Amino acid sequence: MATKTVAILGASSNRDKFGNKSVRAHLQQGFKVFPVNPRAETIEGLKCYPSISEVPGPLDRVSIYLPPAIGLEVIEEVAACKPNEVWLNPGAESNELIRRAEELGLHVVVACSILGVGLSPASL
Repeated sequence: MATKTVAILGASSNRDKFGNKSVRAHLQQGFKVFPVNPRAETIEGLKCYPSISEVPGPLDRVSIYLPPAIGLEVIEEVAACKPNEVWLNPGAESNELIRRAEELGLHVVVACSILGVGLSPASL
């Protein structure tokens, strides 16, 4: 079975932030993780990509930790990567973003992707 891949939009080098906890959670669960943050070179020892369009595909999952307004700015770029699923984490979702993602044909999951891989954010 191939290793699952995930791009974390809003990945952070701050270990207290959910964008960092998600990187660590997905790594612990065996995902190949691509952190995306235009202001970082590495996160948790992984190369960080300035935009999702620069992440080598294909992607099984995109997990978004961005404010909804920023999510709307990048959702077409996300759709161009053709991920199997897009997770809008708490605080990243809005009705407008969900609607636009679905219009673009994306499979949207509105939930915490850390819980989705079977871990608790509090444990990270």
